[in-house]
Amino acid sequence: MSDEQYMREAVALARGNVNGGGLPFGAVLVRDGKIVARAVNEVLATNDPTAHAEMQAIRQASQTLATSDLRGAVMYASGHPCPMCFAAMYRCGIRAAYFAYSNEDGEPFGMSTAAMYAEMRRAPEGGELQLHPFRPTGEQGLYEAWEARRAGVEPAPRDSTT
Repeated sequence: MSDEQYMREAVALARGNVNGGGLPFGAVLVRDGKIVARAVNEVLATNDPTAHAEMQAIRQASQTLATSDLRGAVMYASGHPCPMCFAAMYRCGIRAAYFAYSNEDGEPFGMSTAAMYAEMRRAPEGGELQLHPFRPTGEQGLYEAWEARRAGVEPAPRDSTT
């Protein structure tokens, strides 16, 4: 199949989702010339704000391929991926994504994520969503425990009196 065919399928999934009462987003994830996932936005059906088409495709592909490493995969999405989907694609190794409808196309319909991208460019302490460091008293060694577990070494026991 070609890029054109993959994108047509993503758009067809989105149209089908609209016809079924969902949002106009579909995604196709391709790796090694094979479709490994097809998904639609399921936010309205599940009340899960993370159930975007791209996220659902990543979840499906990770289950199907039994790995969270999706390097070499290409995402075809009906709409411009939001920052969450962009971050998820980046995190799992996807380095190419194509979209049919831009943020500008979606703006008149409330379907643009341009404002979220602008928010992401702001410093964490200056944005609309305030991030604050806060570690409970006495808490330490979380990442060291993970590293030790990953290396197959038992972490030293923590003093339970603190």
